[in-house]
Amino acid sequence: MNNQKKELIEENGCCGEKHKMRDKEGREYKDLVTRLNRIEGQVRGIRKMVEEDRYCVDILTQVSAISSALNAFNKVLLAEHIKSCAVEDIREGNDDVVDELCITLQKLMK
Repeated sequence: MNNQKKELIEENGCCGEKHKMRDKEGREYKDLVTRLNRIEGQVRGIRKMVEEDRYCVDILTQVSAISSALNAFNKVLLAEHIKSCAVEDIREGNDDVVDELCITLQKLMK
């Protein structure tokens, strides 16, 4: 990951809250989308395997690969969030982001 400052754009979200949006031209954003596209293809492949009544163990192996890919996606996204959004919020005095991170980590570790 490069050391240049990530540009985050604030937009109004639901409930009037400000949400930080990633720069959609950035390398990190494109990497996340590429990962999701690959996962989407894997899911379509599994659907085809089920429709073709393929061997259950082969399907389970592919499901495991998708789980690993989603975990890797989560790790990258979480790291980027901590390095950009969370750090920025903490520097601005918003310590609530730490509680939000703790809750998010608990959800991811289920």
